[in-house]
Amino acid sequence: MLPQVFKNWVDSQYENPRGPVGKYIGEKMVRQHRIEVEWTIEQLHMHPNAIVLELGCGAGDALSTILQKREDVNVIGLDRSKTLIASAKKRNAASIQTGRARLMEGDFHQLAMIDASINHVFSIHTLYFWEDVTTVLSEIERVLKPNGTFVITYCDGKGDVQWNGIADRIQKEFIPEATKFGFQDVSVRRGPDSRDYRTVAVMGRKPHS
Repeated sequence: MLPQVFKNWVDSQYENPRGPVGKYIGEKMVRQHRIEVEWTIEQLHMHPNAIVLELGCGAGDALSTILQKREDVNVIGLDRSKTLIASAKKRNAASIQTGRARLMEGDFHQLAMIDASINHVFSIHTLYFWEDVTTVLSEIERVLKPNGTFVITYCDGKGDVQWNGIADRIQKEFIPEATKFGFQDVSVRRGPDSRDYRTVAVMGRKPHS
């Protein structure tokens, strides 16, 4: 019984890192997800003066990477973990001071942002924890500006093993719901393998009107 209880506790820490262990997990994910972060940022195709929102910003490494690459872009990071938001604020302290970065604790299902205020939304390795895909997509559609884009990165397998659960969720739930909300150019793109995990992203664009 104890091993299963411990496994459940570890799984809960990855979903919502807390305390010293959560802080350690946040920094561990920074090291492990470098390939996915770099590739996902490339898929955003950010234009000058863009406002970029990351859902599940973790310890703030992807936001920091964007800010280093692009001096003409502002970022917002959202995470449900108070522990990781504290790490993200520390990692991006200088950009917060200058107003280029904003970090907040919150839930994907109810974004504390005004309508049509974001140019790009991205998320890395959070899709597994979305309780309601429809609600999150509704919020993404609401906050995106016309012609704004989203990139949601995840893994659908390791080595030769396909994770049919997440692949089916994309094809049977995510893509149909995204289409219902009017997103265009909805597609799945294969990325580079990372530690033998198969990186994938589903992406789309909000139409002009």
